[in-house]
Amino acid sequence: MIKIDWEKQGGLLPAVVQDYKSDEVLMLAYVNEEALRLTLETGYAHYWSRSRNQLWKKGETSGHLQRIEQVRLDCDGDTLLYIVHQTGPACHTGEKSCFFTLLDSAKGE
Repeated sequence: MIKIDWEKQGGLLPAVVQDYKSDEVLMLAYVNEEALRLTLETGYAHYWSRSRNQLWKKGETSGHLQRIEQVRLDCDGDTLLYIVHQTGPACHTGEKSCFFTLLDSAKGE
């Protein structure tokens, strides 16, 4: 079994968030040990906010909760995949996914 080395990872792991039904990637956030424990205990996604330096439950204020279907750890033990049932938009901008901006390589953008 793969074990997370929290110290080696600087205390945070990236968590890719994917929609349970569509497989669409909704967002990327960071998780510390406490956030992962709460996610697994409650069945709802919890993250560590690097900008606010605090724990947060996704959708706690907006109502756009992420109910956990599965949590997976990658083969290197350094990235998580949250497969979720998303209520409302995942992005704080109101978009369904945080990945709505298409870069155009032909224009150098």
